[in-house]
Amino acid sequence: MANAYLQGVEISASQFLDIFHHYDNDGNGYIEGKELQNFIKELQQARKQAGLELTDKMKAFIEKYEQNADGKIGIIELVQILPTEENFLLFFRQQLKSCAEFMEAWRNYDADHSGYIEADELKNFLKDLLQRAKKPYDEKKLEEYTLTTLKIFDSNKDGKLCLSEMARLLPDHENFLLKFQGVKMARKEFNKIFELYDQDRNGYMDENELDALLKDLCEKNHKVLEVNKIPTYKSAIMALSDGGKLYRTELALVLCAEEM
Repeated sequence: MANAYLQGVEISASQFLDIFHHYDNDGNGYIEGKELQNFIKELQQARKQAGLELTDKMKAFIEKYEQNADGKIGIIELVQILPTEENFLLFFRQQLKSCAEFMEAWRNYDADHSGYIEADELKNFLKDLLQRAKKPYDEKKLEEYTLTTLKIFDSNKDGKLCLSEMARLLPDHENFLLKFQGVKMARKEFNKIFELYDQDRNGYMDENELDALLKDLCEKNHKVLEVNKIPTYKSAIMALSDGGKLYRTELALVLCAEEM
């Protein structure tokens, strides 16, 4: 089935999802190693069978990865290669070009502040995105985009997206949350840390208190976090704050390994 989809002039959102899952054999969110080599081989064969030339993006991609046994690509890289209908997954990246903008959008669309983007909230986000981009759509297409996006990024299959799952829409070099995966802590430890750095005991951190925490985290985890990126980390995390007040539940989205 995936081979047949690769022969299409245009691939629908749901077909794109089927292709990704077909080649991501181990389900780790990437097409890599042998998976990637199989994809390249079958992409070339499918385009030839359909009488279609490889696009310039496909040619550049093949040249980059064909002889690279260690290469790997994620969802966003794949959607840039294939002729996906509307390129709907790229809308988010076109609108939000930094981690801070992503975090601000997260706060806006997590309407109930549950720490998750649920199906109805995701649908509202995609609807607004399509309207801003002045792209025509109908209710059926909006529903397909919502369900497909949810299936792509909902790695634990709980029917909603947490912050780190949604952040996979960002390119790796912008996704600072990938680095913080290595420093997340248990709830008990997180609560102790929060109380330690909330120096005035007012129940939230301001920029200065967060700055002190980030400096100490970078010093302790220097192999993972970069000191020169502290301003980037800080602006992104403070985008979750309520008027400069970063409460425990918001910081937990970044630093706590367990639900609050």
